[in-house]
Amino acid sequence: MDALRHRDRVRRIRLDIPVLNLEKVITVLEDEFPILEFLCVGPPTKLDTSLKLPESFRALHLRHLRLSNLVLPIGSQLLSTVVGLVTLLLAYFSPSGYIPSNDLIRRFSQMPLLEALGIAFHPPVPNRNVREKLSRNPLTTHATLPNLRSFGFKGTSAYLEALLPCMTAPLLAKLHVIFFNQLTFSLPRLQFLLSTTENMRFSISELIFLKGMVSMRLYPHRGSSIYGLRVDVLCQHFDWQVASAVQISSVLTSAFSTLESLTLRVVDWREGDSLEWHNEADRTQWRDLLRSFGNVKTLRVAASKSGVISQLSRSLQFEDGESHLELLPELKELSYPDHRGAGDAFTKFIDARRIAGHPVTLNKTFD
Repeated sequence: MDALRHRDRVRRIRLDIPVLNLEKVITVLEDEFPILEFLCVGPPTKLDTSLKLPESFRALHLRHLRLSNLVLPIGSQLLSTVVGLVTLLLAYFSPSGYIPSNDLIRRFSQMPLLEALGIAFHPPVPNRNVREKLSRNPLTTHATLPNLRSFGFKGTSAYLEALLPCMTAPLLAKLHVIFFNQLTFSLPRLQFLLSTTENMRFSISELIFLKGMVSMRLYPHRGSSIYGLRVDVLCQHFDWQVASAVQISSVLTSAFSTLESLTLRVVDWREGDSLEWHNEADRTQWRDLLRSFGNVKTLRVAASKSGVISQLSRSLQFEDGESHLELLPELKELSYPDHRGAGDAFTKFIDARRIAGHPVTLNKTFD
């Protein structure tokens, strides 16, 4: 605390400490910190402590600001005075603060240098509650962010859909969205953003099933380690993950039009975890999922459990009268791990495509 009292010497502040200690330390953040450039404040818990920055706190040269579960007092001029802000991350843990005001969005437009913006809401507030609040206090303010390149959001689809029309970001090149478990996803605004943003063009995709989350990641080109688009859905059961992936993929069809490669990856599932459900249901879900990837030329399956490979291979087996090019018509190469239980899972699909005059090269891997 003594170090913080020397305001004219402090350039960086990171307060990631227990709530009781933070309540005492935060009172020292008063008046102006003339050379402060970096401020990260927030308790490492998800408690609704209603902590507030002192109203008199000012930092005109602040460039990076992260506030977690911390409220800006009504009289605070912090966000309207830091015109040089480059990074802004705001995380809310209180349901009562779930909907930021139009005033907050208005302040975004006063940050012409902002390059990275993140907004996170951690309690899983139902979509209907968000819609009710938005109907009473709709977001009508618009902010143009000429230098924004990265945007992150965690919350419900209803709020993201209300927020997107309020922002224009012509240079946006990285988007990360995290949704809580939902039955349905209606995301026309997200679809519009992806279809009209010049930098949102991708050639490589990964669909990753993890314990507790399914993640869709798109990369601009082969060899790139930094995704341009990532959409995560927090859910536990594998069948729900596949169902969520189907819905998200249907939203991302415009971003999929240039895809050349798809990797289906299953990680963190222990051998005893059940990945099975009714065969007819899993076949339908997988087929609906694969239809979204009509232009991919390479499909790689990376799964240590043979059940996943079995489900996927069944989805690629066609009944009499069905076209063998209904799914993955541009596919040229298919790879899957050669482990016990996988066998010749895709032999029927490979033979059918060869007979149809559209051969697919099959590769067995050892990962």
